[in-house]
Amino acid sequence: MASKEEKLLQFSPFSSALDTGFWHQLTQLKLDVFQLDDAPQPLTGYFFNGDASGIPSHLNLDYNAFQPNFKVPIRHFPSRGFIKNTNTLNDFKTIDKRNLLDTTGKEIWQSIVSGEALENPTLLSRFLLLTFADLKKYNFFYWFAFPALCAPEKITVKERKKINQVLTDEQVEQLLIAYDKEFLPKHVAFFLGKKTKTSFLLAPLKYFDDFYSGDDEFFLCVCDPCNLDDYPGWPLRVFLTLAAYHWSEKLGGVAKVLCLRDRFKEGVRSVDHSLVFTVDLPSISHLTESPRCIGWEKNERGKLGPRIVNLGPSMDPSRLAESAVDLNLKLMRWRLLPSLDLDLISETRCLLLGAGTLGCNVARSLMAWGVRTITFVDNGSVSYSNPVRQTLFTFEDSMNGGRPKAECAAESLRKIFPGVRTEGHVFSIPMPGHSVTDGTKDHVKRDVERLEHLIEDHDAVFLLMDTRESRWLPTLIATAKTKIVINAALGFDTFLVVRHGVRLPQRAVAMETSEKASLTQSISGHQLGCYFCNDVVAPGDSTRDRTLDQQCTVARPGLSMMTSALAVELLISLLTHPQRGQAPADIRSKDEELNVDTECPLGLVPHQIRGFLSRFNLLMPTGQAFDQCTACSNIVVEEYRKKGFEFLLNAFNEPSYLEDLTGLSEMHLSTMDEEVWGFSDDEEM
Repeated sequence: MASKEEKLLQFSPFSSALDTGFWHQLTQLKLDVFQLDDAPQPLTGYFFNGDASGIPSHLNLDYNAFQPNFKVPIRHFPSRGFIKNTNTLNDFKTIDKRNLLDTTGKEIWQSIVSGEALENPTLLSRFLLLTFADLKKYNFFYWFAFPALCAPEKITVKERKKINQVLTDEQVEQLLIAYDKEFLPKHVAFFLGKKTKTSFLLAPLKYFDDFYSGDDEFFLCVCDPCNLDDYPGWPLRVFLTLAAYHWSEKLGGVAKVLCLRDRFKEGVRSVDHSLVFTVDLPSISHLTESPRCIGWEKNERGKLGPRIVNLGPSMDPSRLAESAVDLNLKLMRWRLLPSLDLDLISETRCLLLGAGTLGCNVARSLMAWGVRTITFVDNGSVSYSNPVRQTLFTFEDSMNGGRPKAECAAESLRKIFPGVRTEGHVFSIPMPGHSVTDGTKDHVKRDVERLEHLIEDHDAVFLLMDTRESRWLPTLIATAKTKIVINAALGFDTFLVVRHGVRLPQRAVAMETSEKASLTQSISGHQLGCYFCNDVVAPGDSTRDRTLDQQCTVARPGLSMMTSALAVELLISLLTHPQRGQAPADIRSKDEELNVDTECPLGLVPHQIRGFLSRFNLLMPTGQAFDQCTACSNIVVEEYRKKGFEFLLNAFNEPSYLEDLTGLSEMHLSTMDEEVWGFSDDEEM
């Protein structure tokens, strides 16, 4: 409803909002550039007319405020100002603050009188910042002022309405089209509007004489940062001073003011909370001196006075980096992924078995997603051929025999981002087909125990090794401990990324062989197969009698980055799915997958991703766990639980042990019998 009671127009003042990065930049400039120079330095801030309800109108200063070519963020509006950083706390206290404010007020008044503000409306929004930086303790004393001229002295509100009480939906649409085309891209917060019989038009301030018509309903338009129902924001105050000086007489001493508030909520644009004020606007064109200026900000106690911020704990560059690196992830939650649980991702502890081409790239992608605990295991050293393909190593790391890859990779991560918790472990992973002698038995047992403890202490395990058999032991241990496993393997121009099925907590043993998956739409996460489930032979020594090109991972250079990225994205999709590791894998056709609504906010959570770079093609097959698998079947996991290292020794030393245990040997014999005796009645003996 419109308010009919006349009262003085009051304005909601700005609140200052300074990013931590601003103080860090001021510290660097004070030490390296300003030194003892306390002359005012130019700054650029910005405000926004689309904040959610309940957020006070604020002027932002961030790390880039000192840049001469500062680019205002999209949908924001600039405010020009300066900072005066005093050299001592006493200077800060005793400086003539009235003179500082009046000086800025006179500059605003001169831009109005001369007409410069009509050509460049950003001159109407000004601020000044008085500071003292105690760089020993990182205490910053500061006081903001948002200068406004008290002319006219009194402005009376004749009427207040919501925008939809003044404009039709069609006229609002016309307003937004013109606003989006002419003013928003240029970050112009002040302009003119008029409602004709058939349309709603906008124009820059400098075209008032040509645009104004006494026959049409005329509006002074401002992008209003305030969210209050009864009051406009601070920028309108100086705008009305300009209007009273230049246009009051033509407007008949009465002006309609459109306070445009442009909000997006859940992707839907709304300006319904915008206000239209009808105000008495007496002329001030007779004034020859600058009017009285006000605008010093009140402190947190509601009194006129400075504020202090202690950034000692956060001004350390490592701490500052920690808040900065997550910016991209936090922006995802604004509109795209509001349900994204960044804390869960950050707290996920990842174990990377292999610190080579895949391991380096996986680690960097994990850091980009905000993972803070990354552990490497590798027994190799950096060679001269590694740094160009393995992104955590440099040429110096390969000299003098090469540094241990695991330790070097962990050190490189800390250099990239000091906030990451990372360490490297140098030891070999025991493997089937690689015999254990009496002399090496104790050493192998220690390596097994180290691997068991590391897998126990982490939430997700990446298998990124060169050989097939090196993946067997961590697959078995992780299955027994119900950990998430992401397996990535490379060919020359092909790759495989697969997540292993994670057993249900109430049945930590392998799934019941009698339980069958529903093959209509998906396979439950605990029923999915592991890397070895497609094999009908036990893993063995794959390096024996191999030439150099067969011993090394010879792959197209870009393949590892693609594979690593998909491996990490698959883990993040699992973590964001409501069922985590038990997330089902979709088995519908490719066309059906495009239209399905997924539980995971990031989309599908496939079981396998197979890539063929020669055809630039991806396949996403899904397979059930094999009840005779040599790595994750019930009988293997139970035997490992019962006999521990004794079972593992048998698997390491006896080539047929796993096949005999799982029944694969018997299956092989029966297959041979079929081949021998499977003759047709018509065949001759």
